[in-house]
Amino acid sequence: MTEHPEHPEQARRPQHYTEHDVLREVSELETKSATAARIFDLRRIIGGLFVVYGVIVTITGITDSQAAIDKAQGVNINLWTGIAMLLLGVFFLAWLKLRPTPPPLPPEGLPEEKE
Repeated sequence: MTEHPEHPEQARRPQHYTEHDVLREVSELETKSATAARIFDLRRIIGGLFVVYGVIVTITGITDSQAAIDKAQGVNINLWTGIAMLLLGVFFLAWLKLRPTPPPLPPEGLPEEKE
């Protein structure tokens, strides 16, 4: 019954929130945003993909036949490319670990919450 008020003016009446409620909601949204930013950091995605592909290409390079090596003029190109991809992926993941995404700064217009 509270979802459908009998009087139309009740439906138009704005809800009143206290400043504490607004600050709490903003704080929760900032926390969710910071978590999403850390999860979808491009360094994590690029580093993870390079490590996965590097492992696959390195294994392929280790198991290459002599005919495949001869086709690349005597260079085991899969092995060297796989190692390079692994190193690049580890670099991105180390960069992410050493320099994590900084938390967002609080908005200038809102005072910080004191408990």
